[in-house]
Amino acid sequence: MTADSRPIDVTAWIGGYPYREVPHPDPEILVRVLDREGFSGAWVGHLPGAFHRDPVPSNRALFKALAPFRERLHPAPIVRPDWPGWEHQLAEAQNEGAPAVRVYPGQWGLGPNHTALAELAHACKQSALVMHVTTKFEDLRQRHAIDGAADVSAATVRGIARHAKTTLLIAGAGRELIEETHWGLTPDEQSRVFYDAHWLWGPPEDHFEHLVNTLGAERLAVSTWWPMRLSQQIHALIDLLPDTEKPHKTFAEFADGHTLSAFAKNNT
Repeated sequence: MTADSRPIDVTAWIGGYPYREVPHPDPEILVRVLDREGFSGAWVGHLPGAFHRDPVPSNRALFKALAPFRERLHPAPIVRPDWPGWEHQLAEAQNEGAPAVRVYPGQWGLGPNHTALAELAHACKQSALVMHVTTKFEDLRQRHAIDGAADVSAATVRGIARHAKTTLLIAGAGRELIEETHWGLTPDEQSRVFYDAHWLWGPPEDHFEHLVNTLGAERLAVSTWWPMRLSQQIHALIDLLPDTEKPHKTFAEFADGHTLSAFAKNNT
């Protein structure tokens, strides 16, 4: 049997969201979404756990829910580095074969100078795990009034990148955050930071096209963001790229779970 060459979605979740209803946040539905959108699998987090103080119960629920679907759905458990015993959470992620660990600095109140983020980044590098940082879940215009978490800043992302030579995936960032992060790093640091492209604007602002031309498609990763956003977004962004100088780009030119996992292993 040949390996499935379709891309792996780098940002998906299962479970409910505390501030509004989300559609069908179940693993069996996610598998169907992946087939529809042309993905072979997904890195999957447990959405409720991002808003809990202790990530351990959330990670246990994630591993249990994904057990029947592990050929397609790869767990990306939470590791909270300011929480006691986080090293055990990281070891469990490795034992479960996780390609990445989820980090939510905004929900935890961890800023650019917090040493815990640097410690986790060093540990992820040694473990060949991608450190997946979610900068926000929703735009300020739709965010619930009781959701007081701040967006993760470029200074926080740059701080992580500078403290350890780990592989970073930044999810939820727009053009401004990506550029403020990327152009504030050295070329060596830039090479280890990737950006989930799902939150970028297409025409008429053309933020996605601009970053493809300036950063390169290989720095941008493809995803569905299920169940938080429309899973077709990345297809629309790629299809709407101008076809003036060369043919439309394809999934293969962008980063995904395959390429990020390989990069992390080569970066140890």
